Amino acid sequence: MTPQLQQAIRLLQLSNLELQTEIQEALETNMLLELDEPEIETGNSESTSSAAPENDGENQINGEAGMEGATIPEDLPVDSVWEDIYDVYIPYARLTDSTGYNGFENQETQNKTLHDHLLWQLNLTPTTDIDKVIAVTIIDSLDDDGYLSCSLADILDSLGDDMDISLDEVEAVLRLIQMMEPAGVASRDLQECLTLQLDQLDPETPWLEETKYLIANHLQLLASHDFKQLMRLSKLSTDELQDVIALIQSLNPRPGGQLNETRTEYVIPDVYVKKANDVWKVELNTDIIPGLRINKTYAGMIRRADNSTDNTSLKSHLQEARWFIKSLQSRSETLLRVAACIVEKQRAFLEYGEEAMKPLVLHDVAEILEMHESTISRVTTRKYMHTPRGIFELKYFFSSHVSTNYGGACSSTAIRAIIKKLIVEETHIKPLSDSKLAGILAGQGINVARRTVAKYREAMAIPPSNERKRLV
Repeated sequence: MTPQLQQAIRLLQLSNLELQTEIQEALETNMLLELDEPEIETGNSESTSSAAPENDGENQINGEAGMEGATIPEDLPVDSVWEDIYDVYIPYARLTDSTGYNGFENQETQNKTLHDHLLWQLNLTPTTDIDKVIAVTIIDSLDDDGYLSCSLADILDSLGDDMDISLDEVEAVLRLIQMMEPAGVASRDLQECLTLQLDQLDPETPWLEETKYLIANHLQLLASHDFKQLMRLSKLSTDELQDVIALIQSLNPRPGGQLNETRTEYVIPDVYVKKANDVWKVELNTDIIPGLRINKTYAGMIRRADNSTDNTSLKSHLQEARWFIKSLQSRSETLLRVAACIVEKQRAFLEYGEEAMKPLVLHDVAEILEMHESTISRVTTRKYMHTPRGIFELKYFFSSHVSTNYGGACSSTAIRAIIKKLIVEETHIKPLSDSKLAGILAGQGINVARRTVAKYREAMAIPPSNERKRLV
């Protein structure tokens, strides 16, 4: 495999962000590569014509003569920009707009974590030095959801024998942290977490005592949605139990999750799919890949018969620049061909949605385009398509199939969409089990086993039927 082919394959599997980094590195290391930017035409033809339109030709000649007679300093920096030499003054009025937005004061900063938030509250709380050491140890032992991941005995052992403290002191510091925000933090289990949150509610909250009773004594029945048993033990009616459950659902079982939020990452599509005149068209996103060209000035310095070190270096850079540009063009052409083939095969999905997704594997596209399956796999990895139905990774359109009673095949993506639709339309008092879902699919000609239905349901993060059960 030649180095040029290796480079083309490597560029083919890069995402658009990685490709931009690769292009920037190539521009910095290869003197014969430059951005293909339109040249800015400068001149005073407009001002000249407005000042003396009757002498347009004469003024143009005089202007050219004036430029020829102008002196240009010999030490003019050609590889620098204006800001490198002169100070740039930005008025404060430009930094602050009419709405009061200040660019410096509103820069994006790192999100505050649960650990930082608790330490900030601890610093505002009057405590002794020993209690502060215990509190920091407890805070460091919390997981991302805000639960205490180890026992108090382990925390006491980690503090060492040098500190003369008892388990009761550690318990007291734990109670201090549990009074901090967010409510329910530093809990040792779900029951304690919900109880701590209920304790911080207004005592006049409706159904507060009944909710505390159910959480303290019948949390397992609540988790299994055994409503008949709950109503019998708590002596609550259906409407009353529904109000109690609504209060429980207003609590947060993961108090630390609201602070340990991950930063949103935006996806930039590689191709766009649009429908114009009843025809689906595929276009490359040219904004993410800058145009490149050969620097004519450096290319003109190359001499064929010159074997000097400088001339050899220029020849090598020229060859690398040409192969790099060719590899980029090949990447774009291959990506466009693969995306167009996928759109042609999955036109029903674009028209009607997930339930119309057709079975498709890498071999099908490779056979149509006369390419290797590994090439199709590289093209569809971390490449995204913008469609009227959303942004999808190209691999999303590939799925296995299940045979039907009518001699055809149904995509696994379509089966998941049907299962999701059936669950949305089910009766909450008596939800559909996996066996019933498999029976409904069999009635539609789709032969799917119960365990396959369970696998698809779990992949969509849908709980089982007993957890989907509701009172009304």
